[in-house]
Amino acid sequence: MKILVVDDEKNITESIVKYLKLEKIKAEACSNGLSAKRILEEEVFDAAIFDLKMPGMSGIELLKWIHEQGPSIPVIIMSAYGEINDAVESMKLGAKDYIVKPFDPEELFIRIKRIVEENLIRQKVESGKSAESGINFIGETKEINKIKQLIEKAANTPSNVLITGESGTGKEIVARLLHEKSDRKNNNFVPVNIGGIQENLLESELFGYEKGAFTGADNKKIGLFELSSNGTLFLDEIGDMSFNLQIKLLRVLQDKKIMRLGGLNYIPINVRFISATNKNLENLIKENKFREDLFFRLNVFKIELPPLRDRAEDIPLLTGYLIQKFNKIFKKNIKSINNEALKLLQSYNYPGNVRELENIIERAFIYCESETITTKEIDLKMDNRQDKIKTGKIKDLEKKLIIEALQKWEGNKTKAADELGFTRRTLFNKLKEYKIK
Repeated sequence: MKILVVDDEKNITESIVKYLKLEKIKAEACSNGLSAKRILEEEVFDAAIFDLKMPGMSGIELLKWIHEQGPSIPVIIMSAYGEINDAVESMKLGAKDYIVKPFDPEELFIRIKRIVEENLIRQKVESGKSAESGINFIGETKEINKIKQLIEKAANTPSNVLITGESGTGKEIVARLLHEKSDRKNNNFVPVNIGGIQENLLESELFGYEKGAFTGADNKKIGLFELSSNGTLFLDEIGDMSFNLQIKLLRVLQDKKIMRLGGLNYIPINVRFISATNKNLENLIKENKFREDLFFRLNVFKIELPPLRDRAEDIPLLTGYLIQKFNKIFKKNIKSINNEALKLLQSYNYPGNVRELENIIERAFIYCESETITTKEIDLKMDNRQDKIKTGKIKDLEKKLIIEALQKWEGNKTKAADELGFTRRTLFNKLKEYKIK
């Protein structure tokens, strides 16, 4: 972290720089706005702290320049007690916070850390918005980067892949990426949901049938095994496949040929099998519900996807991507989401994982009538299943955000309500509910 400190009072800049260095933060100082402008054009900083009253170029003028032409960095304004109105005005021009002299250096450190962290989150949202459309596995956490490496390793091989993870974690996206990055990409990717098709229909869907094979078979039907030949067959929810059909699938994997229902001849196929499940196949094997030999055939290369609650750092990135996606669908121009709403999203445990986050953002688009999504549009209550959502945790966070907003705006309820995305009446009701004085 690198901070620029700007003030014409040398003793103030020296003391701030000295304290920040004790906290392992790089800091550089200068004495006026023009000098700060030159330095900001030459070097990269994570944040800036500067005084309102400075010779040559005032703090307000420097702030306007940063807002219009300068680098996109968060700013904390320092002001004397009598300049509070000017400091509040600076917030309207884009300053992220202000602090009144004299102040505790530790308090300044806490505020710097907060605005830098919030700015990094904002950058992730913007980065997500710029992600390419199409097939994307969004994320930057260590776990997700490891999965991306596994996809690269496995994609251009003929080996079967088993993808595991909770519902909504993106198993089909990973399967499609494996196909798109393989030498089979110009041939069919055929997805089939095992759990969504009745057993007697599933067999005819997979193998196909000859005319007259059974009552109603008026014409020959090409099955999914044949359709995916030279391409990829994605067997989703493989743990739901009946034991009888597992035996037939095992034979296909071993012999690489199939016979249509009612047929007399074998048909060779060249299929890359990718399977997925949200069940523990090892447990199903112990319960004699899944064949061990089939498991070994399917589980040549395994990719395990983490639940969203274990990678909350990716939520801003995913949110940015979803904002861009729904802007196109809804033909809207929602530019961002405020910090309070992001904190609320990051506090939730997502039993439905990424799919559930997508539903939440889609609902927010329906509600939102401005350029920014706020807590007012984030509706988590509709996703409260079997008490998996930690209601108390969310209420504690909401109370904390209200208190922080009131402190930030010196008790001005109108400005605090605007920042939180509440009406004044809603804010008053919340103050009463949480007994905030």
